[in-house]
Amino acid sequence: MSVMLQPCLSASMPSFPFKRTVLVCCASSQQSDARVPERTKVRLGLPSKGCMESDTLRLLEACQLPVNREKPRQYVGQIPELADLEVWFQRPKDIVRRLISGDIDLGIVGFDIVSEYGQGNEDLIIVHDALKYGECRLSLAIPKYGIFENINSLKDLAQMTQWTAENPLRVATGFTYLGPKFMKENGLKYVTFSTADGALEAAPARGRQSPTEESILLASPMGVADAIVDLVSSGTTLKENDLKEIKGGIVLKSQAVLVASRKALMQREGALDITRKILKRLEKRLETVGQFRVSANMRGSSAEEVAERILSQPSLSGLQVVGNGVLVSLLTNIFNEETPRWYKLLKKLGL
Repeated sequence: MSVMLQPCLSASMPSFPFKRTVLVCCASSQQSDARVPERTKVRLGLPSKGCMESDTLRLLEACQLPVNREKPRQYVGQIPELADLEVWFQRPKDIVRRLISGDIDLGIVGFDIVSEYGQGNEDLIIVHDALKYGECRLSLAIPKYGIFENINSLKDLAQMTQWTAENPLRVATGFTYLGPKFMKENGLKYVTFSTADGALEAAPARGRQSPTEESILLASPMGVADAIVDLVSSGTTLKENDLKEIKGGIVLKSQAVLVASRKALMQREGALDITRKILKRLEKRLETVGQFRVSANMRGSSAEEVAERILSQPSLSGLQVVGNGVLVSLLTNIFNEETPRWYKLLKKLGL
């Protein structure tokens, strides 16, 4: 499914960074070249700035896969433990685009970005779907006031009689693929979209009551939309701007994921093996989150007696620390057999 956005600009539309559009959906299949570009190194794309960059680097370092760069803002790096791997620092959306084009083979990025810019491309394959950071949700939000005061679900919104071809529901979003797709799948027929970046919470029009107010509201940068589709973490920003999420309005839940090009895994020498090594480190590191190693001195005539005493307890609720007899440390890695996600990946690849 792809989305064609045809401009439908209003004569009264001010020169703000929004563009009104009419959604037309049509079925298509994304095709890319049959072979991957030739090169000697496998490439991993990582976010180039913000919390996603720092959290990703911190996770890789915890996995004993630190990324080395000659300069802090250099866009190319290496992981010493993976000699045949080259790291590219890119904008998240460019990571997905370069995966599709074949410029990189693996990437760590938010699932929302994979979904928005991948648009169902069959070459993209999720290797690890829960890296446990960057958690958020892409959600529809509407004002708490005016005609939306008693609207508490997506069904309520779709059944509002106000929406017509002449007076459509206006939605501001930076997600021009997922937003229209979600609305169409949920039966909202009369919808237009304003493409925008930044503080979308300021977009909904305060107190819109009837179509006659539209020309006035369009003259204000704070009145370019009735609703927004945007990323939400805690929901605090929505509340501070008198907006609310509604039942059934979550487009998708997102967190950082490891994504790969199917063609690269199948065709590029070393790509599948490097993916296995990264996946194993990630999986085992994440298994240890919240786990600790406890060393304690216990009285007993033999190791067997102490072991029997511990194993006889149905559960261990903790140890009372007396003096210096107990040592508690973080558990860093557990290495054993291949991870379940590795076998799932092989199944997806038909191997």
